[in-house]
Amino acid sequence: MTASPLDLPAAPLPAVRPSVALLTDRYELTMLQAALADGTAHRHCVFEVFTRRLPPGRRYGVLAGTGRVLEALPHFRFGDAELAYLERADVVDARTLDFLAGYRFTGSVSGYAEGEAFFPGSPVLQVEGSFAEAVLLETLVLSILNFDSAIASAASRMTSAAVDRPILEMGARRANEQAAVAAARAAVIAGFAGTSNLEAGMRYGLETIGTAAHAFTLLHDDERSAFESQVAALGKGTTLLVDTYDVRRGVETAVDVAGTGLGAVRLDSGDLGVQAVEVRKQLDDLGAHRTRIVVTSDLDEYAIAALAAAPVDVYGVGTSLVTGSGAPTCGMVYKLVAREDASGVLKPVAKASANKITSGGRKAAARRYGDDGRAVEEVLVIGPEELVSVWTPDGEDLRPLLVPLVVEGAVDSRWVGAYGVQNAVATHRHSRAELPRGARRLSAGDPALPTTELRLG
Repeated sequence: MTASPLDLPAAPLPAVRPSVALLTDRYELTMLQAALADGTAHRHCVFEVFTRRLPPGRRYGVLAGTGRVLEALPHFRFGDAELAYLERADVVDARTLDFLAGYRFTGSVSGYAEGEAFFPGSPVLQVEGSFAEAVLLETLVLSILNFDSAIASAASRMTSAAVDRPILEMGARRANEQAAVAAARAAVIAGFAGTSNLEAGMRYGLETIGTAAHAFTLLHDDERSAFESQVAALGKGTTLLVDTYDVRRGVETAVDVAGTGLGAVRLDSGDLGVQAVEVRKQLDDLGAHRTRIVVTSDLDEYAIAALAAAPVDVYGVGTSLVTGSGAPTCGMVYKLVAREDASGVLKPVAKASANKITSGGRKAAARRYGDDGRAVEEVLVIGPEELVSVWTPDGEDLRPLLVPLVVEGAVDSRWVGAYGVQNAVATHRHSRAELPRGARRLSAGDPALPTTELRLG
């Protein structure tokens, strides 16, 4: 059984930012217009976010982005500019514009704690409120969770492959500028030690890293003068990039300039495994036994695993991380699973479409553990609404997975900002550690845990 998320003081909500209400699809608003017209808009509803399957070859997913959803929620407001655009573009009618002008989400949200592992069918987020309030959030919720969870899932595979060696995120130049911030946050949740992205560092209290690129060496008349300048400015503990010209000569010059107390050398090209061995021997021969070797250059989880036997101290990952390492989305969906009927009773609803069947009704979720303390299955609790909504495990072998995130419109600030990231880091560390040992294999295979149903009533 794993520890619960960190019990730290609640963090303040992030600073006010512009409206995010138009980060959505048009059909959310046209559905609202029709529902307002026919009287169903205010029916009580439950929506769930889940994925039907993991990307090919993946054994588990990692939930990330929950904190960003909660940060965005108070700013899902239709101000004068948004309403004027909707009227000018003839998106919705006057009645709907009046409703949107006063829109505030007053419902509740629960879900898996950010950083948890998830599997097919896991109800990672549940949004409950009127149809009018909840349906508008679909696109925003999915755009955040699908991207952030894809990055965190890839990052977790990378940190698993790296074992105890730190990995640094440096993919900002390979992504949209805002996506880069989200990717840095998600990477740290899944175990990365820091990021090159300063905006991510400021927003979420992340450790930032970076020293110099090849351009700095090329700026100077020779490599020595570039190294001398960097050491003078940043100290001997800096990292010198030694492969602009000749690696062996670069290492020799680096130690000559900074001395045996040089912090690290970075390799960014060539056969990194072979070069790491040669550079480690050269550093040791020069007496720089504590100088670390940092490797970068199009690394992914497979390249990291291949370097396990090489004398590498730190990895830097960019492109593969911010693109999900081949799985840029988690395929999450936002589906209505229960709604109030004409008599005021909450009833389960479900799709029956081919290959897109959903399971109706609110669900609870738990993880079952074996005698060795490792998880053995993901359990979905289904049944009558009055039983599922109050269900709690009756044995110590089950850990409930859903936690409250928003209560009657009020965001629980334990899950947002820098504090939320700390919480998610701890959650992921515990969640991954409890998975079966085979979950960390990079080879293709089935999900690490089977998903089973526990039917009540």
